[in-house]
Amino acid sequence: KKVAMWRRSVNVTGGAGKGLSLHHSSRWGSSSLLGGNLVCVVPATAGVARPASCSYSTEGSSGRDKKIEVIPSKQDVSREPNPPSIEAQYEQRVSGRRSQAWFGGQDRDGFLHRSWMKNQGLPADVFDGRPVIGICNTWSELTPCNHHFRKLAEHVKRGIWEMGGLPLEFPVMSLGETNLRPTAMLYRNLVSMDVEESIRANPLDGVVLLTGCDKTTPALVMGALSVNVPAIVVPGGPMLNGHWRDKQIGSGTCVWQLSEQVRSGELTLTDFMDAEQCMSRSAGHCMVMGTASTMNSMSESLGLTLPGAAAIPAVDARRYVCAHLSGRRIVEMVKENLTIDKILTRKAFENAIRVNGALGGSTNAVVHLLAYAGRIPSGPPITLDDWELGKDVPCLVNLQPSGKYLMEEFYYAGGVPAVMKELTHGNFINTDALTVTGKTMGENISDVKCWNKDVITPVSAPFKPQGGLVVLKGNLAPNGAVLKPSAATPALMQHKGRAVVFENIEDLRKRTDDPDLDIDETCVMVLKNCGPRGYPGMAEVGNMPLPPKLLKKGIKDIVRLSDARMSGTAYGTTVLHISPEAAVGGPLGLVQNGDIIELDVSKRRLHMHVSDQELAARKKAWKHVAPLPAQSTSRGYTALYTKHVMQADQGADFDFLQGSGGAFVPRENH
Repeated sequence: KKVAMWRRSVNVTGGAGKGLSLHHSSRWGSSSLLGGNLVCVVPATAGVARPASCSYSTEGSSGRDKKIEVIPSKQDVSREPNPPSIEAQYEQRVSGRRSQAWFGGQDRDGFLHRSWMKNQGLPADVFDGRPVIGICNTWSELTPCNHHFRKLAEHVKRGIWEMGGLPLEFPVMSLGETNLRPTAMLYRNLVSMDVEESIRANPLDGVVLLTGCDKTTPALVMGALSVNVPAIVVPGGPMLNGHWRDKQIGSGTCVWQLSEQVRSGELTLTDFMDAEQCMSRSAGHCMVMGTASTMNSMSESLGLTLPGAAAIPAVDARRYVCAHLSGRRIVEMVKENLTIDKILTRKAFENAIRVNGALGGSTNAVVHLLAYAGRIPSGPPITLDDWELGKDVPCLVNLQPSGKYLMEEFYYAGGVPAVMKELTHGNFINTDALTVTGKTMGENISDVKCWNKDVITPVSAPFKPQGGLVVLKGNLAPNGAVLKPSAATPALMQHKGRAVVFENIEDLRKRTDDPDLDIDETCVMVLKNCGPRGYPGMAEVGNMPLPPKLLKKGIKDIVRLSDARMSGTAYGTTVLHISPEAAVGGPLGLVQNGDIIELDVSKRRLHMHVSDQELAARKKAWKHVAPLPAQSTSRGYTALYTKHVMQADQGADFDFLQGSGGAFVPRENH
């Protein structure tokens, strides 16, 4: 048997017997025979030769002494006469895999790092230099979309172990869209910092990102980008379709629809409460093409997931197969040094922008992908204006909120790979973009087929002629604003109307239901102070509820504009992300009741018909209004946020997080 101690080895030959104990001088350590296998511990002692042989006696047997021979192997058995210095050992460790800077040393620091890890039952040989893979888990019972992630992580671990890696799961703050106030978006950057520092500060060579609910996906990708280690995304998957009475209902989308019906008198409150029980039927995130489904589809179209990963329902067994295979793949990615910046190239971003259009995806993809771009080590590969790359992309996917079906049908029809394959027929996809599989996107989708052309329509006969998001500019949005044509009313894409202004969200909620509100269907609703700094956090309040006086007339949509976002599950002719925002003195903050607002989507124009002289006078009189409640921005993280957050056209990231911090190994901790 070859027995290792302090990276030395000896070959032990001799007899074996059950129940024997080996006795020799304590100077040489001790050995015992367990189940017929001889375990010999012979510490290397400086200046003392090892014994050529030793003897042992039986206990409880014949008592006859036996002899075994201990033969030094051809490897050097004695202590090295001139061991390398601590500094030299450290330099040698950090020149290899990151994890070996922690686990590779035969010194005090190596002892410290390994020994405490072993209290989890880890054997010594898992610290032998194999890839150490972090599993970044956003599990939380406060994030219902991600509450199944513990099981998902276990399947990832299986794949990592199979490929010879060491999986180590770690938690980060979880962002539940439905519970976090004032908005989960406020904490996206915080979680990205949590992810970045957790990866860099720990002995990790690669990372698996478990994503699900809306902001968990961008937060984890942003954090991983800032360290730039090999990373693979494993989405948690959407819920099963909602069913209420004789109809399918989509999470989020049905909430807006049914609540408007209650406000208009079309639906009773009892019926509304009954539908509540029927919408969320299983684990998983929203099963419409809202922000969660969009951002996980963006991960796939960027090349950050295994093919088909985005749409598999959360409770489908194939979701766990995907997790298992992703665990296998990340080990290989570490060996290949396939870091995330090699995947997130401009070609990958172009693919994602066009896929978002074909999906009828969320407007939130704009602000998140811009934040990704800001974290790229070599500099941002895209800007807000690049979203115009999707202007000619038709909407192919007949999914709520733009269409009829839900994510289950989308998966069965072929999911994101089928959409990308169809887009190749219109030359919309960069097929040579690299992905986490180590292959190009073209290779990944070469044999893909669409199985339901009513759900995923062909480019030659699209569900809607225009799917790409549009970027609007003008004197009301000098740095840009966005609109989602596939969710808008075609008749309102060119519109001019009188502004009805709400100074903040409280003003909106106070006055919207007032029967005396001076508004009609030709008006433009304007909401201020809901951007990154004004809310703070740029909440999803841009899809303003229509006044009941309009709903009762049968009006379903009017033009609405704000510096806020809207839920990806929502719909309507809503202009969003106006930049600069009102709270920093942007033109939106200068709009007054009665101003004429013009929207012209074909010309990409958002204009208020107010003279430059009048705007200058209003700007001079403008005063900053602090968010409510007043204490919300005075301390802690929110104070940091409001000081350092950038505008929507820059991804609403922090100014001090631009670029990549890298995967450097920090100083020792003791």
